Amino acid sequence: MIVSVTQTEGLKLEATTNRGVKFEIDKEIISPQEYFTIGAIACSATDIILLPEKQGKSVKNLSVSGDFERAKTAPFRFIAVHIIYSFDSDGSDLEASRWVLSSIESYCTTLNTLRGVAKIYYSITHNGKSIADRNSVVSGETSALGSEAENLSIDACPN
Repeated sequence: MIVSVTQTEGLKLEATTNRGVKFEIDKEIISPQEYFTIGAIACSATDIILLPEKQGKSVKNLSVSGDFERAKTAPFRFIAVHIIYSFDSDGSDLEASRWVLSSIESYCTTLNTLRGVAKIYYSITHNGKSIADRNSVVSGETSALGSEAENLSIDACPN
């Protein structure tokens, strides 16, 4: 994957993907960090649609949001994220949980970039019923976490 960014004016940039798609990045409208977090959520949301399809199931009314916490000192790394999934499907609650965990732990490249450097929590509402509430995901290398993230409790990323 090759992408490029070119300055157009001041802090305004034009991004170009390897497929030739161009879009403006304007820090006054949306920051690069927000693009990253949106990418992480969109990546996982895509998984939550595709994984069930591969099993002959369907997802409707999908909503995925994330609460990303950053360190208070430079380089202001992401230290915790709480991802909230809400969707309806014709699958069981167990299947819904597996789809979410498969996305977080295996398939979503963007979220897996955060594993090992940030604590990851998730909540799931499936068919109107809460089936997971701020469950923790093993983040990987705890030595990479830094002192601020090492002592986070599950309440670090409130709704």
